[in-house]
Amino acid sequence: MSAAPPNGQVSSAIRRKIGLFPAITLNMSQMCGVGPFITIPAMIVIMGGPQAYLGWILGALLALCDGLVWAELGASMPGTGGTYVYLREAFGKRSGKLLPFLFVWTAMLFIPLIMSTGIIGFVQYLSWFWPDMSPTAGNLIGVALIWLIVAMLWRKIESIAKLSIVLWLIMLVSIGALILAALTHFHADLAFSFPDGAFDFGASSFWFGLAGGLTIGIYDYLGYNTSAYLAGEVDQPGRVIPKSIILSIVGILAIYLLMQVGVLGVVDWHRMLDPDSAAYKSVASVVLSETWGNTAAGIVTVLILITAVASVFAGLLGGSRVPFEAANDKVFFSVFSRIHPQHQFPTYGILSMGVLTSVGFMIGRMTDLTTLIQLLTTVMILVQSVAQVISLLVLRKTKPHLARPYTMWLYPVPAVIALLGWVYIYIASNHNAPGAYPIQWSLVWVAAGGIAFLFWARVHKLWPFNK
Repeated sequence: MSAAPPNGQVSSAIRRKIGLFPAITLNMSQMCGVGPFITIPAMIVIMGGPQAYLGWILGALLALCDGLVWAELGASMPGTGGTYVYLREAFGKRSGKLLPFLFVWTAMLFIPLIMSTGIIGFVQYLSWFWPDMSPTAGNLIGVALIWLIVAMLWRKIESIAKLSIVLWLIMLVSIGALILAALTHFHADLAFSFPDGAFDFGASSFWFGLAGGLTIGIYDYLGYNTSAYLAGEVDQPGRVIPKSIILSIVGILAIYLLMQVGVLGVVDWHRMLDPDSAAYKSVASVVLSETWGNTAAGIVTVLILITAVASVFAGLLGGSRVPFEAANDKVFFSVFSRIHPQHQFPTYGILSMGVLTSVGFMIGRMTDLTTLIQLLTTVMILVQSVAQVISLLVLRKTKPHLARPYTMWLYPVPAVIALLGWVYIYIASNHNAPGAYPIQWSLVWVAAGGIAFLFWARVHKLWPFNK
């Protein structure tokens, strides 16, 4: 490994090589990995029937409104690291490096843990071929896969952009096959067999269930911001970042709705209520098996496994750039500012993502997927989602002359909708993850980050110890 270049030279060393099409494929690969294949049953369980369609639709609305926040901030401040850059510019003068530090502290947890759900899904679908797989075998396979992905990322960014397109095409083939198989054997009476009281707006259970469905929905859309995380490596970021975010969200919404309606038109949703059933564990494989036969199911399951890898690949790529940018700005450990001497990527960022994803995978294997999603989402909401919306509002006031190649449509309406959506999910999280206390744990983690910051700031004589 080479020594870290002087501050300011690292970012310039990373080349801008990602165009619009690779940016869209990176976003979509991250958004539509194995997530919807494992969360369709989870959405049915938490909402109690096919009204789970609302989870996908409202999730897309929240993703689009929040995506417009990312689009404006990413286009106007195209630095590698995403939210870290925006919080630094919005709040740096008031609270020093506190909020950027807290974001990096939190992102180093929630990004790899979210990626670990993709590995969990991979192992879950692998059981279609290996139904007697032991927990130990599943654990070993998952950890080995994580480090295979790290090895795939150990290369030039141009090669990664090309590889992402190949993985994106495989993703489209797997999803297309599932949708085609479902729609050619579609039964509307199954797809729209809503239970009594499915839309009882006066019942608190409906609104808590909707919050749970929205949480799973937005989890499946996460990744629309991958191009913003990689803004320092995006060509013409003012044009590419907004378009890649908006187009990827719209495209994934169409895919998700077709997938959900098609699956429920083949598999009776009541079968998904049993967590030990094949319909719950690998519903896509069940659809293919019951429509086109076991051979087709096997082929598409292989494609789903590749799709899972593509999603984790894109997520770890973006996540590895967060501590890199922070280290360059002296808000994180300096070792994260080092780049590979030949291929020019942040070496320790990628390695740390591999380690933490491995830890997250093992934690996830010992807990419930829906509960894990609730825990991850609450941590993310506090330090990224809510703080970032506020940073947009602050920057509009404090830096009115900031160059903005893209400005939010109908400002500030989408930002307000995004803020309300995130708060709604956060407030309902304890109810939808009973016994896990996601709100309390998110506050504990942020508080621990605040304490860590005070030690860090004191050592480096930063705010509030620089007087």
